[in-house]
Amino acid sequence: MEENGKTIPQEVKGWNWGAFMYNIMWGIGNRTYLPLLCLIPVFNIVWIFIVGFKGNGWAWQKGDYKDVETFKAVQKTWNRAGLFQFIISIAIFVLYTVFVVFFIGNAYNEMGL
Repeated sequence: MEENGKTIPQEVKGWNWGAFMYNIMWGIGNRTYLPLLCLIPVFNIVWIFIVGFKGNGWAWQKGDYKDVETFKAVQKTWNRAGLFQFIISIAIFVLYTVFVVFFIGNAYNEMGL
């Protein structure tokens, strides 16, 4: 597939956790500025998924990578960090939810409801 005059290899396409979780920093680091649209409230809820899905293609087009292996090596670091951040975020959300439910339930029990 060719966009902006630079062919995107099939091996490059795919989900990028770094682009998904670190969208703005990832975009600046990869010289692709469409992820800055994540700064728009409400729109960003949908846009982060688009960035995660299309990010590799955008980074390939804007980057000066000599081959696919070099590109994948660079993005592997972003992917690992993004996936780690996603897992930590989910764990914190689950713990937060458990604590809130526990404290609300405890408050109702103390009030005799």
